[in-house]
Amino acid sequence: MITTMPLAEAKKNLERKGFLALDVDPDLDFEHEIDRLKKEKNAIILAHYYVDSEIQDIADYIGDSLGLAQTAAKTEADLIVFAGVHFMAETAKMLNPEKKVILPDLKAGCSLADSCPPHLFKKFKDRYPDHVVVSYINCTAELKTLTDICCTSSNAVHVINSVPEDRGIIFAPDKNLGTYLQKKTGRDLILWNGTCMVHEIFSAEKITKAMVRNPDAELIAHPECEEHILQKAHFIGSTSQLLRYTHESDTQKFIVATESGIIHQMELKSPDKDFIPAPPNNTCACNDCPHMKRNTMEKLYLCMEYELPEVILDQWVIDKGVACIDRMLEISARAGL
Repeated sequence: MITTMPLAEAKKNLERKGFLALDVDPDLDFEHEIDRLKKEKNAIILAHYYVDSEIQDIADYIGDSLGLAQTAAKTEADLIVFAGVHFMAETAKMLNPEKKVILPDLKAGCSLADSCPPHLFKKFKDRYPDHVVVSYINCTAELKTLTDICCTSSNAVHVINSVPEDRGIIFAPDKNLGTYLQKKTGRDLILWNGTCMVHEIFSAEKITKAMVRNPDAELIAHPECEEHILQKAHFIGSTSQLLRYTHESDTQKFIVATESGIIHQMELKSPDKDFIPAPPNNTCACNDCPHMKRNTMEKLYLCMEYELPEVILDQWVIDKGVACIDRMLEISARAGL
């Protein structure tokens, strides 16, 4: 769960309104002010690849879920500012219970995390009492208390392979990633029926047409995509793996089947290459995560100025849930990730 520390009523109002009612000087230099606040408060800004490019450019660290967790675990900053979504900020708090963790918008949730309510998952888990629970990091802090080992798309294969072959595995919450892992590892996983709203919206028909129009392009995809999209892909990988692949590959054009925010980093690392966002199955910008896009420079400045909204977790959630993250980080370290 996410709660906020009881402070003065004025600050509570700011939090309840999500800062939307607060007047901000339109001429304010957000980059300068954020840099000032960062130095004054010994703060670190962690940002996911999916947030807007201007936030990526000002962040101290930008990465995927694994890199963000690793950085959060070792930071010496007093204030952790998470430009991402709830579960990422919760993970940072679990790894740093003594530090203050804030995020720009309380409404920046995650459709995948929401698809696996802990009280329902517990009933599901109770049907397989001898199974090891591996949960994708894209889940709530409370779900992590029901999890044996956490994973990200970067280290999921290593995590699954770390479980003895005579033990059954429940994998939650992403069924698409779970299906992909079954093929990669040969393990028979019990899958929770959850998905990411962004990665299940891609149109196979429109992607095929894009590939016909761009025969020199490679389709690259995140394993959260549906299986019929992954079957067309030239390369499948986590966000950081997709970024690395496009930089190291000799191919000059890519159709990118994941959240479009990563294209900013791809263009920075490979300015001579072309990147085409994979089209969704309708006319909206559904390959943009609406939750990630709730992070703006204005909200980032305001949350650092007022240190709100703050992530606070019950102590039992931290005590019980952090073990699965620690195990994930240990497995990743042994694998050299």
